[in-house]
Amino acid sequence: MPASVDGRNDAPILITMGEPAGIGPELALAAYGMLGGRVGRHPLKLVGDPAVFGAADAPVIATKARARRTPGRPDPANAGAVTEAIEIAVDACMKGEAAAIVTAPIHKAVLAQAGFAHPGHTEFLGALTGVRRPVMMLASNTLRVVPLSIHIPIAKVPAAITKQAVFDTGEIILTALRREFGILNPRLAVAGLNPHAGEDGVLGDEESRVIAPAVAALQARGFSVTGPLSADTMFHDEARARYDAALCMYHDQALIPIKTLSFWDGVNVTLGLPIVRTSPDHGTALDIAGRGTADPRSMIAAIKMAAAMADARGSGQ
Repeated sequence: MPASVDGRNDAPILITMGEPAGIGPELALAAYGMLGGRVGRHPLKLVGDPAVFGAADAPVIATKARARRTPGRPDPANAGAVTEAIEIAVDACMKGEAAAIVTAPIHKAVLAQAGFAHPGHTEFLGALTGVRRPVMMLASNTLRVVPLSIHIPIAKVPAAITKQAVFDTGEIILTALRREFGILNPRLAVAGLNPHAGEDGVLGDEESRVIAPAVAALQARGFSVTGPLSADTMFHDEARARYDAALCMYHDQALIPIKTLSFWDGVNVTLGLPIVRTSPDHGTALDIAGRGTADPRSMIAAIKMAAAMADARGSGQ
């Protein structure tokens, strides 16, 4: 994991505008107001085209690229401003001028139409910070989960599960749990890929051939790791009490349980970066954009978690 970039303990938290046609800009404004413009020692600042935020009673770091907000109608012409806002915020964090970045949701398909080369935020942030393996965690007070493979078709998942990938991702998770979540002796549960974790090879051999050796290698490094476990019994109350985070093998295996348990207060966190980045755990919600009905709880949770993680890094935990 690269060395972290720790800004001043009173440095601002930057909130990017995300997709102008979605709920991101209005949620950023709502969260700013509900939090009184700061979290602890950290003032909040918005990043994007000021016109997208409207007559905002909040400080805005402006992009050079312009964007037009038409709620519910995304436009590839806005892609330059969307990506520039992320670049500005990341650059400020890398320079230690900001404590963390909170990203409002982007519209991946519209960005792709404009030539955006990355599957999503996580991969883009990895490229901007020079990190080979950024790790997406979904976190709440109830559950923390990480999908090993993220934005790829399900047919390509087995090929993406390698011993090295499981080991590296597990190490990044465990390191982050100590450094950014303040858990001195973190525990990681690792899911199997197949039903019943392969049923001793009857239902698949990825568990014995790939996942179990990676778990053993992590254990040999002194980490507290269990698995591979059957995913269908990992997420009830008693099971969750036995670990601090779960490493799952593919997107929906991880996101279905946390969105069931923590739909409104889940937070998307990128681990393994030299900076702190969080995001609300929902999409652009184009169907309700501009109506004033979007729920800001996930955005507020993302801002609060970003502040807590930044403070944990700064304290040297």
